[in-house]
Amino acid sequence: MSEWWTYSPRDLLLFSPQTYYRLFELHNQAWWPLPLLALALGVALPVLWRRGGVGAGRIVALILAAVWLWVAWAYHAQRYASINLLADFFAWAFVAQAVLLVWLGTVRNRFMPVPATAWTARIGLLLVLFGVLGFPLLAPLLGRSWAHAEIFGMAPDPTVLVTLGVLLLAGARSLWMLFPIPLLWCLISGTTLWAMDAPEFALLPLGAVLALVGAVMRGRR
Repeated sequence: MSEWWTYSPRDLLLFSPQTYYRLFELHNQAWWPLPLLALALGVALPVLWRRGGVGAGRIVALILAAVWLWVAWAYHAQRYASINLLADFFAWAFVAQAVLLVWLGTVRNRFMPVPATAWTARIGLLLVLFGVLGFPLLAPLLGRSWAHAEIFGMAPDPTVLVTLGVLLLAGARSLWMLFPIPLLWCLISGTTLWAMDAPEFALLPLGAVLALVGAVMRGRR
């Protein structure tokens, strides 16, 4: 038997790309028209943030907490668990992130728009807009049907990317506890997609790097 360190992520992958993307199609169809509502909530996030104030910050935190909790149950526990043995662990991690979002964003009122460097604000807004509007376009651009689209609030990758963007807009220094789980998911998702030879494998790791750069820039300021 070969030594364990000779295995790569490709050797440990238990499903095909077709099976993986089929999950999103089944997920979207099962909950239709909920994906439209989730997309509308994603569009509302930057609008609420621009409005500013304690109330807007709490609503943004609650929206993010709700979608993290929803993805934990509806996607990870109910869908992804059928092909990935680690999906239940992912679900609990998403639940933990939802709890942290409620605690820091509503109870502690940390989701307040704060002054940001131009680049930090741009990075945060870029991540939010790409997660909400760009991710659904990836499926048709990469030769898959619209039914396979990954939508904020329904699929983990765009949900994580949007959350990282909002954290930059909210002030990375006061919300550092909310970064580890999204950043770890970026690594996990990027590795999974790389093992499947998916052309979009670098998107989430790149988003994580941008979020870290933005957080460092804000911290120095």
